[in-house]
Amino acid sequence: MLKCLIIDDEPDILELLVMTLKPMELDCYTASNIAQAKEQLLAHEFDFCLTDMRLPDGNGMELIELIAKNHPNTPVAMITAYGDVESAVNALKAGAFDFVSKPVGIEQLRKLVNTALQLPKEQIQTTVKEDGTIQLGVSYDELLSSNLVGKSKIMQKVKDQIKKLARSQAPIYIKGESGTGKEVVARMIHALGARATKPFVPINCGAIPMELMESEFFGHKKGSFSGAYSDKAGLFQAAEGGTLFLDEIAELPLSMQAKLLRAIQEKQIRPVGAAKEIPVDARILSATHRDLAQLVKQGKFRQDLFFRINVIELYIPPLCERSEDIPLLVDNILAKLSLNDSQLNQKQPQLLENAMVSLKAHSFPGNVRELENILERAITLCDNNIIEYKDLHLPDPKMTLNSEPNLTPLINESNTTQLDPLLEYVEKETIRNALEKTRGNKTKAAELLGLTLGAFRHRLKKIGFK
Repeated sequence: MLKCLIIDDEPDILELLVMTLKPMELDCYTASNIAQAKEQLLAHEFDFCLTDMRLPDGNGMELIELIAKNHPNTPVAMITAYGDVESAVNALKAGAFDFVSKPVGIEQLRKLVNTALQLPKEQIQTTVKEDGTIQLGVSYDELLSSNLVGKSKIMQKVKDQIKKLARSQAPIYIKGESGTGKEVVARMIHALGARATKPFVPINCGAIPMELMESEFFGHKKGSFSGAYSDKAGLFQAAEGGTLFLDEIAELPLSMQAKLLRAIQEKQIRPVGAAKEIPVDARILSATHRDLAQLVKQGKFRQDLFFRINVIELYIPPLCERSEDIPLLVDNILAKLSLNDSQLNQKQPQLLENAMVSLKAHSFPGNVRELENILERAITLCDNNIIEYKDLHLPDPKMTLNSEPNLTPLINESNTTQLDPLLEYVEKETIRNALEKTRGNKTKAAELLGLTLGAFRHRLKKIGFK
């Protein structure tokens, strides 16, 4: 029988919570303060914990931090006062699985507990693939490595964050340039979490016509407007029990932002033409390539909505900040393209050394998506299934090779180490030329090379430029 620890200093509420959770076949242990809770945690291993925010001998946040540190496989939820958004956000940041507000709704609490108990005890997960098929017994690391290619330190940090965030219900704001794989990251957070077997519903907020937004998000009732010939469920309802991914959320008009804020805050929606609101249960993940904080300052994005979706920010680095991952990405992309091209029935194309030099010298303003497009085009244009630098059709970064192009295919990643001195020279020359053209203006030089200012400064530091 699964064990649950409930901490509250009010006997009546404690009794009510026990009565609510016992029918779920949970063996309920209780504590009325932090000291008693610590004793219970030392004596038992719990499958779920529920704690009030305010306790006689301290704050429930102390327990959340303690459980997150010493019992990482035990989900803990916080009970907060109604409307106490700051406490709820702090609890999620401290490692809480989720929170409920007083007065605690029985059905809402049971849903929360059911979801929490779906979390895997080990880092092995059975997931539902995008095509609907089941993927059995895949480890977290295997799933991440197959979907997020890269062994650089910065990508390993992203993967570690994903594994941690997957065990929470906190709203996540995924920040990164176009083409960095923000939707892939959102899918991984979903796949490694408690909602993996439920729907993952992505929405491109910039692709929905303004007049249809409310209906698309919340659904509508028959006859509510011209053309509404039947009831229609919205995307929030489609994501019931699962994850709703709001891609390019910065494109939402202010009027829709207000309605979205209420839906997220109250966990209820009102379909167009409906008389009553209906409850919804979906985890919210959002992303954009734009700077939301700057849009808030400009009055183009609601500050309250920004705080709601940005409980935890996850930064996805551009490809130029992890150029050491390019050989792995190339190999992975070529393998996938060869596998998908069933008509040609040919081996994976080989990439020549000069082609890899050209790729590593490229700034990739379109990031991984651009790399995929470049390689797909190169496969079509290359001869004898061997990709040379000329097949890539990249803009010339003013580099000069003193010898004939090397026609020896790259056999493995270790072969690229001999390219390091040449690549460093190419990078220095390219940056020097850009700075000369812009008379030392780093911002304009970054724009000229198709880099963000942060990425450009990172490269300057890397090669020793001041």
